[in-house]
Formats: sequence, C-alpha cells, structure tokens
Amino acid sequence: MHSRYEPIAAGDGRTFSAYVAEPAHANGHAVIILQEIFGVTDTIRALVDRYAAEGYLALAPDLFWRLEPGVELPHDKAGVAKAFEYLERFDEDTGIDDIGRTVAQVRARPDFAGKVAVLGLCLGGKLAYRAAATLDIDAAVTFYGVGVEAHLDDADRLACPLMLHYGGRDRYAPPAAVDQIEAALPPAPLAVLHRYPEADHGFYTRGGGMDADIAHERTQRFLQQALGAAS
Repeated sequence: MHSRYEPIAAGDGRTFSAYVAEPAHANGHAVIILQEIFGVTDTIRALVDRYAAEGYLALAPDLFWRLEPGVELPHDKAGVAKAFEYLERFDEDTGIDDIGRTVAQVRARPDFAGKVAVLGLCLGGKLAYRAAATLDIDAAVTFYGVGVEAHLDDADRLACPLMLHYGGRDRYAPPAAVDQIEAALPPAPLAVLHRYPEADHGFYTRGGGMDADIAHERTQRFLQQALGAAS
C-alpha cells in the first residue's frame, strides 16, 4: 500500500488536499472517507489505510479547508470545543460540492473504471447520507450521522444503496432521532439501518469492540454487493 496527499481542484482556481491510499491489490473500486468534526486526523487516515488494505482506492478529502487547511484536533476538552466551532462555521453545501469534485477526480483517473462509495462518520455520516441523494455515487455508508433527521426530505431522493449504523447510547444521535430517520428511509435493499444498543458515539473507530467488528463486516458485505465483484 502506498499513501500520499493529492490535490483536488475546487472549481474556483483553488485546490484542497485529500489523503490517498493506493491498494497493493486493487479490487477496482474506490471508497471516499468523510471526516468527523476533528478533521483528517490519524483516526481518519488509519481508516483510509484499512480500506486500502482491503483493496479499495481510498481517499479522505479535507472538508474544513475553506476554514483552515489541515485541521487535526485532539479528543480532549479543548479539541472538542474547537471542533464545534469549526462545525458552526462549516457550510455543508460547499462541503457536498467538494465531495462531488473528489468523486469526479477519482472517476477521471485513467486507471480507474470501477464504482465509488462514500463512507462518513459523525458530520461525515450526515454528508454521506446527503451525498447519496445528490451526487453521482454508487453506494453510501453512514456511521452515527449527526443531524440526518434535519434532512429527511433527501430520503425520497436516494439514488444509490445506503447503509446506516447508530449506537443506542449516542447522545449526539439519540434513539428518538434514529427512529425518525428509520421511519423516513425507503425499504431495504435501498436503505438499511443497523442499531447497536450498547454502543456510544464514535464506536467504529474508538474502542467499539464487537460492535465495531460487526459493523465493519456488515459494511464489507454491503460494499461488495453494491459495487460488485473485484475487477
């Protein structure tokens, strides 16, 4: 596996970066990882590397670049406070546009002829859900997407298969909000929502144990079914 940072054209003469991991044994498809509110951190880069190790061309675009390029915040009290400041200033629509440009750059690669999935966590989970309704992608995965319930109209516009994962102890996406989301989703197989009653926010990458393993296995199967066999 080889990793690097790659520039993505923003469409206004500027560029932003994406952390990219090239698989040693490519399956022909790509997964774009959408960050949490802490930026493209070691956690996000490790997730990109994990999907590359499984055969995907994997990328994590810097979605906060318009606020400050290269944001990486710790999970301490000060880091959380700063992360919420960035979240308040973040424009989701320009973020969706940046995701779309990342997708387009992947599809434009001369060595790429596969399909593209988007996978997001927390803020990125909401953006992955919205991308499934607005962008040219082939699958989307949401891990504890916060605020999805504010965009339920998008559920009727889903243009690709969607899988969602939520923890039952998540105070940022509480069960009542998840109930609203699940009620608005189209039926399987287009949309599938999984709940993990004992899991908290961030369980997929921060000590989720068996729940994290189960969620990853479900995601692997979902992506294989949605994107197709290795090319």
